[in-house]
Amino acid sequence: MSKLKDKVALVTGASKGIGAGIAKALAAEGASVIVNYASSKAGADKVVAEIEAAGGKAVAVGGDVSKQADAENLVAKAIEHFGRLDVLVNNSGVYEFASIEVTTEELYRRTFDINVLGTLLVTQAAVKHLDKGASIINIGSTATRITPPESAVYTGTKGAVDAITGVLARELGPRGIRVNAVNPGMVITEGVKTAGIEGSDFEAFAVSQTPLGRVGQVDDIAPIVAFLASDDARWITGELIIASGGMR
Repeated sequence: MSKLKDKVALVTGASKGIGAGIAKALAAEGASVIVNYASSKAGADKVVAEIEAAGGKAVAVGGDVSKQADAENLVAKAIEHFGRLDVLVNNSGVYEFASIEVTTEELYRRTFDINVLGTLLVTQAAVKHLDKGASIINIGSTATRITPPESAVYTGTKGAVDAITGVLARELGPRGIRVNAVNPGMVITEGVKTAGIEGSDFEAFAVSQTPLGRVGQVDDIAPIVAFLASDDARWITGELIIASGGMR
């Protein structure tokens, strides 16, 4: 419990799923964590309670990352509560698959606003407070490698996140700020269960295409993010780490 001692981390979309797992993993390594949520305050409060029960520090802060004022408030709350910011994890994201024939402008706007604009806005607010040694980790998707049918909008957003990661690694590198992405394959989360994917033919297909022979779990992703957030990854920037059990 020392790799992130005295560090402060902001994790967007951390009330459940991968984000919650990341928040708890960072706290377990010693970081104080801002647990962001968009709508599930109860979920965020639960994550905070679990972190505190394990001896860590965390605060739940609501906010829509696609709104500039909310993005700026998230960062302001990190400074207000903990006095600094060292790690930003851009995890907030939504997904909805639709064939091109039924794709709507509303679907496009919502998905790009949260997945892409949200990443930009929170990063923009955060960099004003990040110093040398800080780490930004964007959560992408292996969808950009396997390009599944009926995912043009979602995969498009994650392709943008990949590109943003590379650009910002070059842009912020001279300031000593590292920027990387973790791109998970299928991971069993509350959202996946609600969508009926767990136990479906789609899951079976994903397993059949995965060399390690299973779908991912939140605990497969969170430690990778914790590594990238730490000084152990001090010489790594601009990387897209595919965390998919070999599926690509």
